[in-house]
Amino acid sequence: MHSVELLPDPSTERAVRNAWRRLADAGLPSLAGHRHPTNRPHLTLASAEDLPAEVRARLLRVFAEALPVPLRLDGLVRFSGRVRVLAWAVRPDDALLRLHEEVWRTLREAPESGRPNPLLDPARWVPHVTLGRGRDASWDVPADGVVSPSAGAWTSARSYDSATRTVELLAP
Repeated sequence: MHSVELLPDPSTERAVRNAWRRLADAGLPSLAGHRHPTNRPHLTLASAEDLPAEVRARLLRVFAEALPVPLRLDGLVRFSGRVRVLAWAVRPDDALLRLHEEVWRTLREAPESGRPNPLLDPARWVPHVTLGRGRDASWDVPADGVVSPSAGAWTSARSYDSATRTVELLAP
């Protein structure tokens, strides 16, 4: 599976990593413990089974025209299911919503990419930056003890290949 992700500016990345550290310091599940070199704060826009060269080329053009995009992290959101997730909610503005729609359309219109993940469909997408995850995870902490609102910019993009655990830059 290949995900298409936005990466934040350095200041926002530090804020997210600090939230990861505060969770870990409190003994709570956190991405601070995920030591793989590809692990970094990001916003997933879409994913597909494959990203052929022509799709990557189209994404390069999309990101070159769109970035940077304003970023606003605002409050916590929790997802339940097989794996529970604590995340920092991303408040989308019109520029982010247009970019997400264009990336989704690019993957959807390229049958060679395979079917995009329906959870990331613009009608269902819940933009967020993951802070922690776990099967039996529980985060019984006040939101202000972990995060505070943050503003910045999405400044670059990448794809992540979950099979090879490698990344490819799609925008500087």
